[in-house]
Amino acid sequence: MANPFRYFKTSPEVIRLAVMMYVRFPLSLRNVEDLLHERGLDISHETVRCWWNRFGPMFADEIRRKRSQQMRAVPQWRWHLDELFVKIRGETHYLWRAVDHEGEVLEAYVSKKRNREAALRFLRKTMKRYGEPHLIVTDKLRSYGAALRELGLDGRQEASRWLNNRAENSHLPLRRRERAMQRFRRMRSLQKFDAVHSSVVNHFNHDRHINRRSVFKEHRAAALAEWRQFDVA
Repeated sequence: MANPFRYFKTSPEVIRLAVMMYVRFPLSLRNVEDLLHERGLDISHETVRCWWNRFGPMFADEIRRKRSQQMRAVPQWRWHLDELFVKIRGETHYLWRAVDHEGEVLEAYVSKKRNREAALRFLRKTMKRYGEPHLIVTDKLRSYGAALRELGLDGRQEASRWLNNRAENSHLPLRRRERAMQRFRRMRSLQKFDAVHSSVVNHFNHDRHINRRSVFKEHRAAALAEWRQFDVA
């Protein structure tokens, strides 16, 4: 297997750190440059952009691959589906997102329309990777019902405003990043960034508010150690 870092003069540890800082936290490229400079690393923000574009999707694919293997091995309980309104060059687009019962983002899909066809493509894409859940919680958008009927899963739908708070809360980290990046400029950029961002957030999300401090520290250390060992190809 070829080493993906072979043509880079900077060490893999620094590249992983820069990508994690940019994706995980609401920082700009120049913020990451300044933070690395404080650590004695003279790295341009354009270099950080290059690293993020090249290695961010690779790291995210590795996280999703392990996550999907674990999820397909056990029955899925409940998914929460919701869509975000995102402005791209003044035009409204829709970011469809699927969240499991623990709040982890499973899949994202960007479309120009919010209709049955878009909902159907989104559902098929998600189920191809993770399988089928026992329950699917949505809002009262009729596109979900039409798409689920075509898939023969309309009996598993629960449409309620308050039941879908799990999905609503999962949008907050992405909204913070959107403000830091001063909005997205292309559909492809939104699709790419949300796929990487959600995977990294999932990897470092350890329910700080419900775990004891000792347990949280163990999980955080384990996640960081696994991140440092990612050997993408």
